[in-house]
This record gives sequence, C-alpha cells and structure tokens, in this order.
Amino acid sequence: MWFKNLQIYRLPAPCPFTADQLEAALAPQAFVATSSIDMQSMGWVAPRPHGRLVHVVNQQMLCLLGREKKLLPNTVINQVAKARAIELEEQQGFKPGRKQMKELKEQVADELLPRAFSIYSSTLVWIDPINGWLVVDAASAAKAEDVLKLLIKAFDKFPMETLHVALSPRAAMTDWLATDEAPGGFTVDQDTELQSTGDSRATVRYVRHTLDPEDVRRHIAAGKQCTRLAMTWADRVSFVLTESLAIKRVTPLDVIKEGSDTSSRDEDERFDGDFAMMAGELSKMIADLVEALGGEQNALRTAA
Repeated sequence: MWFKNLQIYRLPAPCPFTADQLEAALAPQAFVATSSIDMQSMGWVAPRPHGRLVHVVNQQMLCLLGREKKLLPNTVINQVAKARAIELEEQQGFKPGRKQMKELKEQVADELLPRAFSIYSSTLVWIDPINGWLVVDAASAAKAEDVLKLLIKAFDKFPMETLHVALSPRAAMTDWLATDEAPGGFTVDQDTELQSTGDSRATVRYVRHTLDPEDVRRHIAAGKQCTRLAMTWADRVSFVLTESLAIKRVTPLDVIKEGSDTSSRDEDERFDGDFAMMAGELSKMIADLVEALGGEQNALRTAA
C-alpha cells in the first residue's frame, strides 16, 4: 500500500504520545454506520481486518478515517415537495407559502432519508513519530481537515502544526525551471503548469511533454510562475509538487518494486512490508524536499 497524495503536517520529534495513547484517544470516535435519521457518519476504522485502530509497524503508525454519506439530492427533494404542494393547494384552495414550503421540504427529506443510498469512503493517516511527520492521503486540504478536526477533538492539545518552509513552492519551482536546474537528489519530469500572476490567470500546461528550457523561460519572463511540477526523487519515487506544498500522484518506481519480495509472504506480511517501505522512503523524500525549499520555519522539533 502506498499513499497517492500527501498533505503534510508537523509533529514534535520525538512524538509526545504513544500508539497506545493514540488508540485510547481515538476509541470514542470509532466509526458507527449511519442510522435511518443520519445524513452522514464519520469515525475511525481499523486499517487491517480485526485489528486495532492504530496499526503499528516499526514504530510507524497508520490510522484510517471512515466516512458514510447518504445521497439525497436537493433536486429529488424539490421534485417530491413540488408534487406534494400541488396536492396541498387542491386541499386548502391556495398555494403553500414560503414557510409552508420549507416545512414541506423538511418533511419530504425526513421521509426519504431512510431509503437513501449510502456511499462509503476512507482516508489513510500516517504518523511518523521518529521524524515528526503527520501525513494524510488526501487530494485536497479540505478532506484532510476532517482528519485534523477529529484528531484535535480527540486530544486536549494535539501537538500539530502546518509545515512551513523558507521558500514558497511557487517561487522555488519557477526558479528550478528558469535555471533548468533541479535541486540535489531530484529531477524534473514532463508535466508542469505555469500560471500568470495577473488578473487574466492565463495558464500553460505541459502534459507528458518534454520541457524546452527556452520556451519555459519565455513564459516566466512574460509573468507566469510554476504552480505544479512533476518530479522524481532519487530515481525512486515520482510525484507532483503543488504551490500549496501538497504532493500528488505519488508513485514508487521500479527500483523500489523490485526490492520488495512478496512471493513468500501472506497478505498481512505484504501489507506491513509495503507500509514500512513506504514510510521509510517517503520520510526521507519529504526531508529532502523540505531542504530543497530552504528548510523549515517555526517547526516543532521537541515535545512540549
């Protein structure tokens, strides 16, 4: 198992809580399926079948946030409420007013909710207590916020901070392209996005296209800056860095896959092996990327 997206946050190193303490804090927030009157439910699920809420391999912690949301579109509610309103008008001799329509829609929603379909989704969370990383496998910061809110609620004072670096990713990526020189240990790949800083927000995207340095420099000279850049770290992991410091499309390369022997292991052993390998590789990659961005600012380095 490998995370596809990385929303990265800082924890003190060494971590001020143990896996057992985290397990105890998350237990009251364990996932419970939605009832007939609930629109959605969210809570912690064991990452492995019949396992604990906090799965530990080589001190690395893995958690899983589950979400269940019922599908009840407003268009369906409005359609049924409209039909009910016609019947009501015939009974009372006049059209329902605004307040009456609001109450009618609420009544229809309550009636339809028990029959609504549900969609289940989940989000993995990796905690590196040795190096002080908290990483959420989420494509958007908004989805990661659900994880953070529950963690903050679980602990009286959850010791997490946003990761701050000295150089903005936008400025750093633009400089790497302008100089045609990637930071040490990294190479620039074929996907990038350049966006104008003006009101026009003019955007140029390269998709699986060799980047011509002169062409890229012309766009930069015209006022565009890099907002997304595909890169490879140490010939081991490819990814896309965004201007918000989110890392997307994380892919382990063949050199890592070839080093993983899965032929003689059962499913649990393979899972633990993959998780341990991912944690080891990504913790190094994140540290190198932070260094390439000028290092950290206001980072949590010791336990409070």
